[in-house]
Amino acid sequence: RKRAIANAAVQLCDDGDAIIINGGTTTFQMVHPLAVKRMQIFTNSFPIAEHLLKSSKNTIMLSGGIVYREQNIVLSPFDNDVTRNFHAKRMFMGAQGLHSLGVMEADPLVIQAEQKLINQAEELVVLADSSKFDARSSLILCPLERVTTVVTDNNIRDEHRAMLENAGVDLIVADVSQEQET
Repeated sequence: RKRAIANAAVQLCDDGDAIIINGGTTTFQMVHPLAVKRMQIFTNSFPIAEHLLKSSKNTIMLSGGIVYREQNIVLSPFDNDVTRNFHAKRMFMGAQGLHSLGVMEADPLVIQAEQKLINQAEELVVLADSSKFDARSSLILCPLERVTTVVTDNNIRDEHRAMLENAGVDLIVADVSQEQET
């Protein structure tokens, strides 16, 4: 599922684009199809940066700061880091949950890292499999209206489609059955 969702998300990317990819297991799956692109990619994920440096010709930028091992993200405690100077067409991120209230996360460090990056992108693309619509957390990262596009799998329920439509969020549904065959 994650690979199919990531492949569908990469279809939004063109050579020359400047994008942000936040750390996460689904966003990490973007590294393989991005290897053939030539883009400017800003990430706070050490594993994403390392893989793209080794396997692609993309320009990779990392945020400066402390590496948080458990979350595999780099986070700066300072407001004046390089993050403020990078402007992206799109930011790609995962989520713990999607609710009518917004994008939900459980880890305050992840929220801190993502909130810094969200404002640097024109569009926000959330990569989340259909199970994330039933997941809940007590922390809201951003309102659903801030999300431009959700990329999910073809098991999404009608009420979740309606929730996204009501919030003005575009929906891309990745066909996981084709991904499983290849």
